[in-house]
Amino acid sequence: MTLEVSVPDPPAQSEGAPGMGYNDVEPPEADASDDYHRDDIEAALAAGAWVDGFEAWAAQTELEESEFRLLERHGLVDGLDFFWDPASEAVAYHAPTLSDDAREALHGNAADVVDAELKSLGEHVSETLSEAYLVREDGRVRFVTEE
Repeated sequence: MTLEVSVPDPPAQSEGAPGMGYNDVEPPEADASDDYHRDDIEAALAAGAWVDGFEAWAAQTELEESEFRLLERHGLVDGLDFFWDPASEAVAYHAPTLSDDAREALHGNAADVVDAELKSLGEHVSETLSEAYLVREDGRVRFVTEE
């Protein structure tokens, strides 16, 4: 099944903070010396990583347009948070959980499916960032940000 919607703008990455109760990965230790590359990731998302990851996800998701629109209305797509995890040496993500209002708008087990699909979107974009927009040089990482 393919979700046929316009690709929304990428979520801003300046709001998230390491150690804030991540559901999808172990939270990174709060250490001022670590660099989570949020600005670099935000630039890479704008340079095409978001579109690439979103389109890969949309081509295989089971969500219907109405369910996706619910995610947008509740700010859950905008709430996706991507960061460099120095422990795993990969781009990690945090997907926000559905609010009670969003769960009530869905019927039966649909809330669990929608929640899982939001996490799948985060995973697709995270993998896209890691595989196509990340360059490792001399033990350092940088993200491709040129369009």
